[in-house]
Amino acid sequence: MQGLLFISLTTRLPNIQRRWDLDELAVSGLLLMVVLLAGLGSVAAEVVAHRASSAMVVRLGLLVAAGGFTTLLTAAHFEVFVAGLAVYGLALGLVDASSNMQAITVEHRYGRPILPSFHAFWTAGGIAGTLVTLATADVALGPLLLPLTLLPLLALAAPFVTTDRLPATATKATDVPDGPDEPGVPVVPWRRIALLGLAMVLFYMVDTAATTWGPVYLDTTLAAPSGLTALATLPYLVATLVARTLADGLVDRHGAVWLLRVSGVVAAVALAVVVFAPTWVVAVLGFTLLGGAVATIAPLSFSAAGALAGSPDPAKVDQVVARFNQFNYIGALLGAVLTGAVGADNLRIGFAVPMVLVLGIIPLASSFSVVGRRGVG
Repeated sequence: MQGLLFISLTTRLPNIQRRWDLDELAVSGLLLMVVLLAGLGSVAAEVVAHRASSAMVVRLGLLVAAGGFTTLLTAAHFEVFVAGLAVYGLALGLVDASSNMQAITVEHRYGRPILPSFHAFWTAGGIAGTLVTLATADVALGPLLLPLTLLPLLALAAPFVTTDRLPATATKATDVPDGPDEPGVPVVPWRRIALLGLAMVLFYMVDTAATTWGPVYLDTTLAAPSGLTALATLPYLVATLVARTLADGLVDRHGAVWLLRVSGVVAAVALAVVVFAPTWVVAVLGFTLLGGAVATIAPLSFSAAGALAGSPDPAKVDQVVARFNQFNYIGALLGAVLTGAVGADNLRIGFAVPMVLVLGIIPLASSFSVVGRRGVG
């Protein structure tokens, strides 16, 4: 649901630009608002999860998403559209943080990497959203997409969103303390987690640039047919889905460090193809390669952060995940806002920024040695 709604919106950015007569800088401003409010939602997720549970945050986020998406789709005035977009931005943070809290708890129970395949579900939703855009390129934003707002309400009562806890015997020895004064219990290594956060920033910088500005790039710079601009996103997401589906086994076999070093090199090459593409077809090939290259960075970052938290207790891991999730929005800020601002006159220059910065994944990969492999460590 999260992937479907978000990608349904970003793949229609060219339509939104035309509907409200916005330039790239104006769109960057709207995206900045969404990113900041998503960060606020992630902070709120930590507070609510501490007092109730991450399951409660998931359900709260779904309600807020339904309200915000309905408002922006049915808005007759620009101010109402902005208000709906703001509410939806808050929901993004709530659902992102809390769903990853739930997933890391499940990963600890399995005792092996599952975050890549968990994130593959987000990607599958994104593919569905892209297909909706391709099938309805010439249809008004509101009436057709309005049924999508029922999805958060349907997911609200999902029986798989759980509040149960691990047995106390499984959590006591490795509990994460609330502060450094608690003797005999390991403190959360925030400095090591910050290195993982840098990798998250780099991923979301690339990912948000591709999913947000890719359709606009094909539309304004490479003159792709108007009904095909979402092809910047669809092959990217398909490649991401395939890579994430296979990644659990690859991490088990080769380890996260090897996988991420390869990812950094291939991602830089893919973005070079996008930047120097002579036609929109070549750019689509670059976006496809890029999706497969960067797909595992975010889920493995969450896996590593969860491992460094030092506790399988959901109540403790939730705190780390909510704070770690903030790196998501720093990267989104760079990808969505910086790419648009730098590339206001020429989006080729905008995509050159992540092309260079993504190489930072290579030295950061060593920080992922903490990610467990079945039967190893």
